[in-house]
Amino acid sequence: MWPLVKTPEQVISMNTKNTPYTREEVISLASRAYQKGQASFEMDLNHTALLVIDMQAEFTRAGWAPCWVPAATDMLPHLTTFLQTCRQAALPVIHTAFAATHAFLDRPASGASMPNRYPDLPDDGLFQTAVFAPGLEPLPTEMVILKPSYGAFYDTPLDTILRNLKVHTVIVTGTLTNLCCGTTARQAYERGYRVIFVSDLTATNSEELQQAELQTQRYAFSRVMSCAELTDWIKNR
Repeated sequence: MWPLVKTPEQVISMNTKNTPYTREEVISLASRAYQKGQASFEMDLNHTALLVIDMQAEFTRAGWAPCWVPAATDMLPHLTTFLQTCRQAALPVIHTAFAATHAFLDRPASGASMPNRYPDLPDDGLFQTAVFAPGLEPLPTEMVILKPSYGAFYDTPLDTILRNLKVHTVIVTGTLTNLCCGTTARQAYERGYRVIFVSDLTATNSEELQQAELQTQRYAFSRVMSCAELTDWIKNR
C-alpha cells in the first residue's frame, strides 16, 4: 500500500525536536558544516582515479594569456609530485583540457558572451591545441579528455571511461577551483561518484573564491583533503 501523503502540518508535527529551530541554531549548523564538515564515505584506493583538470599553458604559463592563473603556476611543483605518487600507486590518471574541438560548435551557446572571455583582448592562438604544463604531460597510457565547457562530464566520454575502469571515487585537482574543478566535482557527485577535492592542489584567480568554493564543496559535494593528508592515505594503503 502506498503511504498517505502528509500535509505540511503533519510533517511539521513530526519534528522530533521539542522546540523550534532558532535562526542562530540553523546558521551555526551551516557554518560548522561549511568550515569543518567531512563527508563520511569510505575511500577505496583500488577504485579511485585522479582527475587533473585543465593544467594547460593558457592557465599555467606565466604572462602568456589574460586567463593565466598565477596560483596554478605556483601549485605546479606540488601537483607534479602528487601526480607521481598516484602513478606509483597505479591509480588511473585522466587529464582534461580545452581545445579546438568540433570547430567550437560543441560549446554552450552563450559562452562567448561571458565576461571571462575578455572580449577586448586578443586571443589568437589560445585554446587551439592542448599544451600541458611542464611535469604534467600525460603518459601514453593516460586518458586526455578535451572538453567543451567547464565540467569534465559535460558532452564527454568521462563517465563511461570511469565506469569501465570500475572507478567509484575521483580525486579532483587542477584549475580553476570555482569553475572547472568545482563544476566537475558537482557533476561527479550527481552521477554517484565519491569526490575527493584537494584543497591545495586546486587553484583559482581569487583567494576569496578559492576559500568559498572549498567551503561549498565541503558542505555538500566532496570530502575536502589537503595534499599531505591524501598522500599519506595513498602511501599507507
